[in-house]
Amino acid sequence: MCGTAPRVHTRTGPIAGQIKAPTPWLESRALRPAASAATRRRRRIRLLCAALATSVLSLALAPSALANLITPKAGGSPNADQIHSLYVIILYVAAVVFVGVEGALVYSLYKFRAKKVRVAAQIHGNTRLEIGWTIGAALILVILTVVTFVKLPSIINPPNSSAPFLESALTSPTPPNGKRLVICVQGRQYIWRYVYGNACLNNAFAAKLPYSYTQMYVPADTTVVLNIQSNDVIHSWWVPSLGGKVDAVPGYTTYTWFKASKVGALYHGRCAQLCGRQHAFMIAMVKVLTPSAYKQWLSSQSQAINQANTQVSQLRGILTASGNL
Repeated sequence: MCGTAPRVHTRTGPIAGQIKAPTPWLESRALRPAASAATRRRRRIRLLCAALATSVLSLALAPSALANLITPKAGGSPNADQIHSLYVIILYVAAVVFVGVEGALVYSLYKFRAKKVRVAAQIHGNTRLEIGWTIGAALILVILTVVTFVKLPSIINPPNSSAPFLESALTSPTPPNGKRLVICVQGRQYIWRYVYGNACLNNAFAAKLPYSYTQMYVPADTTVVLNIQSNDVIHSWWVPSLGGKVDAVPGYTTYTWFKASKVGALYHGRCAQLCGRQHAFMIAMVKVLTPSAYKQWLSSQSQAINQANTQVSQLRGILTASGNL
């Protein structure tokens, strides 16, 4: 009929006008992502802790693998020991500073990380903190400076020698009693030459001083002073167990010293300055002998050199007489 209002169809029953409560399996499924995320986080933390513990245990069980890994070698001479101890002190202080700064950074990133319902505080400065870390850094520098100057004399100044046969001198590094063994170290591409004796800087060939190549021989418990020179380009003498490296510069003489006490020890080093194509083969070795064995070696070396020089002179005479020279 034309005047009749439209009929509205409604549904009756348990669903009409009601919101059905979720079933238990739907609840567990909705909560599952959050639970699995927490589980994954705990699992990652456990794996990280296990890896860290394994690394620490492996390093603790293999101390030889860590020998001189991040610190210079020592044990061959007092100056090398002092350099090593100073290096370790500075390394420990730097490690504490690094762990403190990075730890505070990581803590701040985690503790004050961004959240949806929280607005981060805007901090434009903190006078107390700025004054505190400035004073702290200055104190650390002062302490390290004092420690360095306390150890520096024992690195620079050589100790007395116990060997009685050494010569006395007053130039270059000299022990308090003035007794030392002087060896001239001459760098040339690509080998080290060692001349033994105080007169090694003054026409070594005329003085007929003994010499050797690559391997140096020294007596134990003796302060050895090295006069270092170069015949061509810049080299750098460095036997880590016996002290720091020293440059060999053409036209100049530089100095260093060591005092080795372990009889029979053989210390290895090399040129520490790129000096040409064969730089990698410019090695150095120092062999420690007893004082008596050193005297014997010195005598036999001098005799061998004299015999070789005599043979060269005879050969030169023969070639000159025959007109071939």
